[in-house]
Amino acid sequence: MTDKSLSSAIGDFLGEAEEIIEKLNLDLVALGDSADGGGSDPEILNGIFRGAHSIKGLSGMFGFDDITELAHNMENLLDSLRLGKISWNAELVEILFDALEALARLVHGKGENENFSFDVRPLVRRIDAFMSGGRQPGGDLLDTLKIDSEILNVLTEYEEHRLLENLNKGRNLLRVKATFSLASFDQDLAEITDQLKKKGEVISTLPCAGDISDRIAFQILFGSSQTAEQICSLLAREDISVDHLGGGNVQPSAAVKEFAGPAAVEEIEEMGEASETSLRSISRTVRVDIGKLDLLMNIVGELVLSKGLISTIAERLKAEKERELGMELLKATRTLERRLEELQKGVMEVRMVPVGQLFEKMSRIVRRVASEQGKKVALDIRGADTELDKLIMEDLADPLMHIIRNAIDHGIEPVDERLSAGKSEKGTICLWASQKGNHVVLEVRDDGRGIDPERVRRKAVQKGLINEGVELLREDIYDLVFTPGFSTRDEVSDLSGRGVGMDVVKNNISALSGMIEIDSRFGEGTAMIITLPITLAIIKALIVNACGRTYAIPISSVLETFMLESSAIRTIERREVVELRQSTLPLLRLSEVFGFSEASTGTGRSFVAVVGMAEKRLGIVVDDLLGQQDVVIKSLGNALSFVRGIAGAADLGNQKTILVLDIGGLMSETLRGETAIHV
Repeated sequence: MTDKSLSSAIGDFLGEAEEIIEKLNLDLVALGDSADGGGSDPEILNGIFRGAHSIKGLSGMFGFDDITELAHNMENLLDSLRLGKISWNAELVEILFDALEALARLVHGKGENENFSFDVRPLVRRIDAFMSGGRQPGGDLLDTLKIDSEILNVLTEYEEHRLLENLNKGRNLLRVKATFSLASFDQDLAEITDQLKKKGEVISTLPCAGDISDRIAFQILFGSSQTAEQICSLLAREDISVDHLGGGNVQPSAAVKEFAGPAAVEEIEEMGEASETSLRSISRTVRVDIGKLDLLMNIVGELVLSKGLISTIAERLKAEKERELGMELLKATRTLERRLEELQKGVMEVRMVPVGQLFEKMSRIVRRVASEQGKKVALDIRGADTELDKLIMEDLADPLMHIIRNAIDHGIEPVDERLSAGKSEKGTICLWASQKGNHVVLEVRDDGRGIDPERVRRKAVQKGLINEGVELLREDIYDLVFTPGFSTRDEVSDLSGRGVGMDVVKNNISALSGMIEIDSRFGEGTAMIITLPITLAIIKALIVNACGRTYAIPISSVLETFMLESSAIRTIERREVVELRQSTLPLLRLSEVFGFSEASTGTGRSFVAVVGMAEKRLGIVVDDLLGQQDVVIKSLGNALSFVRGIAGAADLGNQKTILVLDIGGLMSETLRGETAIHV
């Protein structure tokens, strides 16, 4: 294998390992939630076991010994759990999460540098210590049960555990014996097995001698709350008999109860079957680096611009002597436009991922922070299938994590405080997502103590952010939370009190052309509402002229446009407003925003582009509306990252580059009264 092909193979492994670890993280969160209810989900547990086994095998092929060692020990731990040799508890949950985080760190590190490594031995020793101290005494308990030795002798250790688990739950242990025709036994056996699974658990399926030479017989060991008579009536076949082997009303001994552990599903398939399943999945799914998708999106964007230029040429030909040629070119351009729209839509859909992936990652944060704070917190997730651009979701992870940590630290009260306030002892963090037009709205809600406006005001006065006698609306007081250096905590903790956080959260969300709002009721809870565009790639924009300059406004934020009569403008609290359908619309002049001098267009008229995000509305005053166009937003880069009110730049395809307005940032600053954003 050449160095290039080896590097490619390693890259494929690391990409696959990252996908497996992400899936394991979601499964482990779900497993922890099911364990909180008194037991663990066997299917999820088995899936995690398989994931650890896959990572161990793949890493061993490429000589990543640290990954192999950790995955191997994690696999042993999970195997002991699924066999009931160790008990599920909070310590085990933390060990599994820590092991998974270590695997993720190793895989990510080796993606940057194949020589990356760190010492996993402390975590391995921790796993070994738990396994040696957490084993449950089993003993040879099966000898005390009245089951035929011919069955016991062929059961695997896992099947023995499942048998005892069914007895421990007070189920009937049944043997279903059936004979089938050699021509159709596979379909008939599968049909009976499916029927039985609906009424209990199929522990083992064993062949046995048939009475007739052209038929084949099987005996199925089955645990169910139903009786042998009920199962026999359910199957309703003459070639089937059902025997009761034990269990039911017979209560298991204390030793049996002690041995029984979490449930699990069927035995791991043989390697050949697992490989076949894996190959089928590979044929349906292709991993693509997000950088390649960006390149593809840029190419589509250039094609869109070229299409626009061709349309312009066609219009000119049509207006001049070559009218017939111009018409033909316009027809071809419309066909190209339809195909480009399909291509653009397809590329956009590839970039979209459900926000549930991000929400499930936040579940780990909720569990850990609540444990550190000694609080009881439940997580309510809704709208997890709402889709968002992959790059936006990646940049949203850190702000969302900080908001959740704040909600638990500042919002959710300790148990005694909640009980004294008449609330349930367990607080709730809500992660809700929904799509509204071309925007996605994310809400982080808690039912904690809420924000005390008076306390925020006092802190703001102490820090010199406002004067003592200034009257502020509730929304303005809440906006003080986003001021750099602001914190209501008097003491510094691991989570808060340093005055660094919510201002960074707001800046990060503004960088995504989004906006964040606070809605809180003191004593009831707080909601952080984030509004984001679905994508920042190719967008349709309204091209406007203001102050002698051309700008683009994302059409997804534009609600309507109208011609502005100067006589309709009113001034309220030194802000220009206009009445629009019995409501007051605040106006924003770009000349005031960016500190430019007014440049007259000579027409004596002006227009207003009404933009909105969430429930907020704003009218941007412009000199002229130049039409709509698809544009590709390009970042201004780190050198111009300080420029506020600008989302990026776009090429119009006529050798002219214009700035794209950041509607979320402009609305946030303007509605707070900070209209000057000088550059």
